[in-house]
Amino acid sequence: MKQFTYTITDPLGIHARPAGLLAKAAKAYADTTVTVTKDGNTVKATQLMKLMGLTVKQGNVVTVAADGPQEDAAIAAMEKFFKENL
Repeated sequence: MKQFTYTITDPLGIHARPAGLLAKAAKAYADTTVTVTKDGNTVKATQLMKLMGLTVKQGNVVTVAADGPQEDAAIAAMEKFFKENL
């Protein structure tokens, strides 16, 4: 399993648009589970409504993890996505 922590800089946090893009990006790694954790609550990055249910706001710290055959590529893509969009 690979993971990284990230502090959200987007003023709106993880809202509908970036959550949808994140879910789509995570689905590209179908055989690898990508998760987002905030305050001990973990959801799969592909589950849009649960992802939004984490209510991630600006300044919150999240942990993103990837576990599976493509974890190296998935975690690199997720880290790039978070830096560019959140």
